[in-house]
Amino acid sequence: MKTVLITGCSSGFGLEIARYFLARDWSVVATMRTPDTSVLPASGRLRILPLDVTRADSIREAVEAAGPIDVLVNNAGFGVASPAEFTPIATVREVFETNTFGTIALTQAVLPQFRERKGGVVVNVTSSVTLKPLPLLSAYRASKAAVNAFTESIAVELEPFGVRARLVLPGRAPDTRFGENARPHLHGLDHEAYADIVKQVFAGLQDTSSPITHAQDVAEAVWRAATDPSCPMRIPAGADAEAWAAETR
Repeated sequence: MKTVLITGCSSGFGLEIARYFLARDWSVVATMRTPDTSVLPASGRLRILPLDVTRADSIREAVEAAGPIDVLVNNAGFGVASPAEFTPIATVREVFETNTFGTIALTQAVLPQFRERKGGVVVNVTSSVTLKPLPLLSAYRASKAAVNAFTESIAVELEPFGVRARLVLPGRAPDTRFGENARPHLHGLDHEAYADIVKQVFAGLQDTSSPITHAQDVAEAVWRAATDPSCPMRIPAGADAEAWAAETR
């Protein structure tokens, strides 16, 4: 039986990814900053561990407790929506600590076992906003674009050891807590100079008539990245993400 370790499983994409792998008879290590056993069905193949990806001691303890794994899914992250000039540098550091440095640190922690075993998969969940520039999302987009570059480089670096690395790029997902989690990090949205841009961006985010991404789309894309060696490096997840990817191609 294969084992997957997934970060950010308390809600949204991470929760659905954990459910998806459980339903396919994998052993699942679901990690959360504050463990909640009620969000996932009881199973002998499920372990829920505490993990804060911004803390080195938390990463070390979680990896030790998880034991050997076959797939790492770096999903934990949060959003920032603010004009660049009003985004506090402390907020920029915070989003990079979680979205970028947390992903890199956890990947570093599991790579020794993958390399020694000559097998394993790293799946990093970033965002389709990295495919084209969008206003108000500069810090968030930069944090995810850095993970894209990191993943593409380690994919080449680790290939001689039989280790794969892949990217999953979700689109806009109104049915997750992304907006709720981003709310504490909104700055400068009420400034009159940006009123038109803010109105336009948030209207687009709230438009349910346009194609969107559902958590199931992301779970399916992560499953493909984890189990299909022939899949592409970047896998868009959701109708909107697929449309954006087609435009960039």
